[in-house]
Amino acid sequence: MTHVNLALLLPMLAAIVAITPLAIDMYLPAMATLALSFNSSITTVQQSLSLYLAGYALGMLTFGPIADKVGRKPLVIIGLCGFMLVSLSLAFVTNVELFLGLRFLQAFIGAAATVVVPGYIKEVYGKNTAKGMSYVSLIMMLAPLIAPTIGSIILEIGDWHLIFFTLSGYALLLLLLVVTKLKMPSDEHGAQRSQKSFFGAYAVVFTKPGVKLNLASGVLTSFAFFCYLTASPFVYMEVFDLDKSLFAILFSTNVGALMLANVVNSKIVMQYGSRRMLKVATLLASVAGVALLSVNLADLSYHYTVAMLIPLMGCLGIMSVNADAIVLMKFQQETGTATAVIGTLRFGCGALAGPLLALFYTGTAVPFAALMLAAVILVGLCQFLAHHINPTSDKEPAQAE
Repeated sequence: MTHVNLALLLPMLAAIVAITPLAIDMYLPAMATLALSFNSSITTVQQSLSLYLAGYALGMLTFGPIADKVGRKPLVIIGLCGFMLVSLSLAFVTNVELFLGLRFLQAFIGAAATVVVPGYIKEVYGKNTAKGMSYVSLIMMLAPLIAPTIGSIILEIGDWHLIFFTLSGYALLLLLLVVTKLKMPSDEHGAQRSQKSFFGAYAVVFTKPGVKLNLASGVLTSFAFFCYLTASPFVYMEVFDLDKSLFAILFSTNVGALMLANVVNSKIVMQYGSRRMLKVATLLASVAGVALLSVNLADLSYHYTVAMLIPLMGCLGIMSVNADAIVLMKFQQETGTATAVIGTLRFGCGALAGPLLALFYTGTAVPFAALMLAAVILVGLCQFLAHHINPTSDKEPAQAE
């Protein structure tokens, strides 16, 4: 590891990545108020969520290769500056069309700051990248948990404008911290940069041996997670007829399982390696997935679904950070581009969860359990193929930077 102060660096990097879940979730309690304020329908205001995700994906694709070419710190500064100014502008918007356009721009420019974070983690942790990813994921998971609550508190104090003032202030504080405290070897003058063109960087990522199957593993893991996010309100509140407060508790329990899994992963991944952690977690997730499908086919009470989801979500957390770490470890100077590919494919495949759940709708929890299990089994197949195509891949790669 480098001489960097990890006690400051890791929370700072997590706080940068957290601008995305904060921007997505903090204004959720204000949806109805926004619709009223703009004299629009709530369904129109809800389109801002899809636009945000689209802007974020496009931003990652745009800024990933640029970060590899010009360096990470300039991109963080540009991203936070842009996010701050657009958030400030959103507080003064008076019509829904401008609101939707600015939300897209907010996500697009914010992606410049977040796309470089995994590259910094790899720079610090080297072959133990999965350990650093676990720490950042752990801190970052707090953001979607607390964001709606922060939004609700802000609405108690003032109106919806204050939410965007808060996001702008958050970005300003981070910007000051980054300018004064973020000093990494890769940001120094003369540090090696990627010499590839924009599309050349993407060609490197997609043609690198051993990347595609591990990339697919991460994307499929994400799809399983998005299936849970999309279906859980319906499953808990409609299928099992639970009230909102119990749903909130059960949802938090599963997030807790994810956080605990990241703690466990950070403690033991250095001993066992990312590949072995990914394989064992996939095997355990398959068992939990079969059990989840079985209890719903048998039409058992919600207690059984909750009991099966806790280990399944924990395994998904371990699978996710290790699949990402394996991919990132294969690149020396194209980590920004690799992160852009991972992020865009994840959001893209995650967006398929809703339509697929609707396609297989039966009014029960069976389709959601079956889709999650199918995704986990496909991850297992990817890992099986990866091993047989390149048997030496089970050896952990040497430090890449």
